[in-house]
Amino acid sequence: MIDIDKALASAVKTGKVSFGANTALQNAKTGKAKMIVLAANCPKDIKEQIEYYGEISKVPVITYKGGSMDLAEVCSKLFIISALSIRETGDSDILKLIEQ
Repeated sequence: MIDIDKALASAVKTGKVSFGANTALQNAKTGKAKMIVLAANCPKDIKEQIEYYGEISKVPVITYKGGSMDLAEVCSKLFIISALSIRETGDSDILKLIEQ
């Protein structure tokens, strides 16, 4: 079982990660992200839009178990994060979460 916290932290440090719901929505529409992670307390309308476009463009969308503050803490950021897009995984093995 992969530790999602460690995998996310590794992706943020070594890969290319974009923060923000608007960016995540844009990446879901264009299919540029390899994965999108949503906080558990992401606003419902935004979450539904991102999941809808992610399904169309075949971008996996997962919901993080914690809220936006928890997601920010894992990513070592000083601002809340409701959504993030992983464009390059770097040294992280976070894409293995999809296979499970």
